[in-house]
Amino acid sequence: MQCSSVPTALKAFPLARLLITRQACSKLFIGGLSHDTNEPVLKEAFEQHGEIIEVKVIGDHRSGKSKGYGFVQFMSEKSASTALEELNGQLLDGRNIRVFYANKDG
Repeated sequence: MQCSSVPTALKAFPLARLLITRQACSKLFIGGLSHDTNEPVLKEAFEQHGEIIEVKVIGDHRSGKSKGYGFVQFMSEKSASTALEELNGQLLDGRNIRVFYANKDG
């Protein structure tokens, strides 16, 4: 699986392209989360694969419960890649989660 693409406007700026690609390749989208899954639970599941910069579970503003998806950003692309391979389809809080590279294009 490949990381998200670099916007055409940035192709003329190699440093910007490197920074954006690196961030896109180290940030994962996690779908299929239980509505009871919170950030500490998500972090614990993913931190075995490397150092994490940020964990975010997207929640409903009214109930505070998870909307069923979130993001995990690792310090390294290798850690993100390993986590994606190892955790995609695995059980977390009673649900099979889906793990993809986060799309920086939208």
